[in-house]
Amino acid sequence: MRAPQLLSKLISIFSTVSYVEGYVTFYKQNLMIRTGLKMSSTTSTIIPSWIDLKSKSESTIVGKSLVAEVELRSSGKGSAHVQNKLRQFKSEEDPQITLFRDHAGWCPYCQKTMLLVEEKEIPIKIDLVPMRSYGDKPREFLQKVPNGLLPAIEVNGQVITESQVIMELLDKWHPPSEGYKAMLPVEEDRKGWARYDSLSRLERELFSWWCTLVFRPEGGVMGGMINNPFKKRQEMSEAMRGFLDCIGKVDKELKSTKGPWFFDEHDHPTMIDFIYVSHVERMLASVAFWKGLNLRDQKWKFDGLNSWLEAFEKRESYLAFKSDYFTHVMDIPPQYGPGFDGGFEEDRTKFAKKITGRDGSWNLPLEFDDHLQPLYKGPPLPLTVLKSMDIEPDSSGSYESADPIAMEKACRHMAAWKLAGNGANVARFAARGGPNGSTNPRKSFGAQLADPYAEPDKEIQPLVDSALRIVCACLLTPGEKEKLERELIAIVTDGDLDGVKSSLAYLRDRVGVPRDLPLASARYLRAYLNWAIDVLSK
Repeated sequence: MRAPQLLSKLISIFSTVSYVEGYVTFYKQNLMIRTGLKMSSTTSTIIPSWIDLKSKSESTIVGKSLVAEVELRSSGKGSAHVQNKLRQFKSEEDPQITLFRDHAGWCPYCQKTMLLVEEKEIPIKIDLVPMRSYGDKPREFLQKVPNGLLPAIEVNGQVITESQVIMELLDKWHPPSEGYKAMLPVEEDRKGWARYDSLSRLERELFSWWCTLVFRPEGGVMGGMINNPFKKRQEMSEAMRGFLDCIGKVDKELKSTKGPWFFDEHDHPTMIDFIYVSHVERMLASVAFWKGLNLRDQKWKFDGLNSWLEAFEKRESYLAFKSDYFTHVMDIPPQYGPGFDGGFEEDRTKFAKKITGRDGSWNLPLEFDDHLQPLYKGPPLPLTVLKSMDIEPDSSGSYESADPIAMEKACRHMAAWKLAGNGANVARFAARGGPNGSTNPRKSFGAQLADPYAEPDKEIQPLVDSALRIVCACLLTPGEKEKLERELIAIVTDGDLDGVKSSLAYLRDRVGVPRDLPLASARYLRAYLNWAIDVLSK
């Protein structure tokens, strides 16, 4: 299996928007699929239609909770979500601020801004805009923001860019005196401001060391241009030592407070926590993938850093914008440049395979947790889903001791609900992976294979549609796996096997976190797509 590439596009491939329109368009294209049914040549079993699968997924406990949550979020209430376009919280008035942020959840500056919005509960409208690396920005947005920078806000016709400025203004306009949470030291707190400024400089130092370590050839013990994998500190490159020393400084600052956050004054994260976390999240993924460095491993003794990360992971609002390592290592290069292999070579190879699923970790049966990127330090799925399944955390807020059977079912059913909600359009998207797919005469983008104008392989598309309906049915009822395997084998002839398999793999490698699903659920969608590929490979 080659290293997968990630595609992000203007509208989510799993969006429930325009479901009916996409469904009708697809079925007009192919008479065989128009009925939504296909009879196997060897059995009398009928593959469920997307309409039936959507109805079945919405009738599950998980599906019912998600349908209700979508309706609630459409009114500006409900939980945080990467696709939300309105946040009202307790306000009944029309928000006067519009935030422009990226659609796919790639932008770290948009992420930290949204975390502030959610923590302070600031009423705001949200306009989702693609990053340059994966799509064209709408003309209406460029008329407001000619340089195309994200994030941006519009207030009374005035447009403001730069995340730090935006965050400080949002905090200023929504002060504690009006019931909003404090994000910065009070004006007269000189000691607090001195600490804030010092931590801000340390964050920039950490960012610099990260760029030096990951996005430049690592070099030998004292630098240079020769790659130097190592095992001991004295063998480390200057870049690795500098990065670890700087992370150690951050860890020390976190240990110096009574709670998990950078400031003791509040029991919630503040501005400086948000400034750090979006890039630290990307550091965790990138140094594991390109350098074989697992910063969460207890051997490094970064206890302050781990407590801080776990405190974030216990917040549902953080889960809504948190990505997984796979998505990050695919979305980082078009934003920062290519990463260079180096560091702890044995672990680097092992971690790289795990992150991309090349070690079998994306195949059924899945392990309950992932030691490299822990799933259950906090809620792994939206709280509405967990509550619907009677899955409760322990006294610390962790779900590590939750019933694995109930958790698996919740994850599978959420993935099935997402797939069934826009199945025909997802099949059309996946068919770009067919032998005659992904032709694009218009333009290319910085993200590898990012191509919002690509066309599907229309000859293979009906079979891909049928295969995906079988995958969705299996997610809902894995007990029927053997029967569904026979159906899958029966519908795909030898001449079409490679095209269907490549289409399923194309989709698997483009399941984005958090854009499409939280990781706990996304990993099941990836695994069941692999199950279908394996069945067709027999």
